[in-house]
Amino acid sequence: MVISNKPLRFILATLVACLPLISFANPEQDTVKVKTEVAHEAAEGTHAEPTDVKSKIKAFINHHLLDAHDFTFLANEETGEHYGFSLPIILWDNGLQVFSSSKFHHGEETAEHNGNFYVLHHEKIYKTDASGTLTQEHGHPTNATPLDLSITKSVVGILGIAVLMFVLFTGLAKSYAKNGGIATGAGRFFEPLVLYVRDEIAIPNIGEKGYKKYMSYLLTIFFFIFFLNILGLTPLGFNVTGNIAITASLALLTYLITTFTANKNYWGHIFWMPGVPTPMKFILAPIELLGTIIKPFSLMIRLYANILAGHVVLMSIIGLMFIFKSWIGSTLSFGLAFALSILEILVAFLQAYIFTMLSALYFGAGNEEHHHEEAHH
Repeated sequence: MVISNKPLRFILATLVACLPLISFANPEQDTVKVKTEVAHEAAEGTHAEPTDVKSKIKAFINHHLLDAHDFTFLANEETGEHYGFSLPIILWDNGLQVFSSSKFHHGEETAEHNGNFYVLHHEKIYKTDASGTLTQEHGHPTNATPLDLSITKSVVGILGIAVLMFVLFTGLAKSYAKNGGIATGAGRFFEPLVLYVRDEIAIPNIGEKGYKKYMSYLLTIFFFIFFLNILGLTPLGFNVTGNIAITASLALLTYLITTFTANKNYWGHIFWMPGVPTPMKFILAPIELLGTIIKPFSLMIRLYANILAGHVVLMSIIGLMFIFKSWIGSTLSFGLAFALSILEILVAFLQAYIFTMLSALYFGAGNEEHHHEEAHH
């Protein structure tokens, strides 16, 4: 007897389509009540803590995307206990102010140091009085903000990756010296990546003659971005390359190196393009000069947006498990989150490759030799 699988497909499709209706985190009445309470408290100038599951997930994602002044491994919402360690707060406010972030008690209390009072609001430090009052305008605090030079969670991640890279590649260099140019240990895994950056990125884009002076920088940013991207996929909660300040700093380094190592032919093609009518040169020069700024800007946005979007999507899918509260919906969300995590590993490598490749491309354009034939065509 042959049984058609069309009814089975229809049943499965119906179940998947009805998943959002199987279980809700909160009844509709409670959701309306929560929104009313939030709106009422917002009108009074206070910030209400999220009480429904969807709001808590959104608040958790927003908190994850921000930098942090302490390092928390686990937190118990019911008891208010946090398991982790504090980080140093370094402020410039009428002199250097240094104290531990534990004084904030995870943003719940006002910190006092040398007669000054500070509050931590959405991971930003504001100066206030002893009562910890924040003056707000249009939902944003207007209190003075001291210069914050603190060792934050992102800085800890950057320092940790820097130490890891120093140990790994120092060991790789020593293994070359001891074993006649043959890598040993962990260096056997990273040696092909080093050769790949040299043979597939640096030499084709910069050229045999000038690639060596850029190799140290290209290798550094490739592995630095790659390791930070992988670190962001761990349960430790790092979001370093999803921070636009970090990607802007990396893009600025590429821009400065390109600008200060470029030869005269590079600037000649920007300000006085050969083979172009003289009136057009005055029009093209500002456009070409603007292009030198747009290139590193695209580097900054590309890395920042891809990593940030990956974190938001991945955490949103994980949050669906707590919203569905059903074995079908939670299982599908877990499977999708697992598949996306595997894809994010590829994205981690891909974004490091793209940033390094484009940097090498800009270096190559800055050191391109002048071809005399250009002026005759």
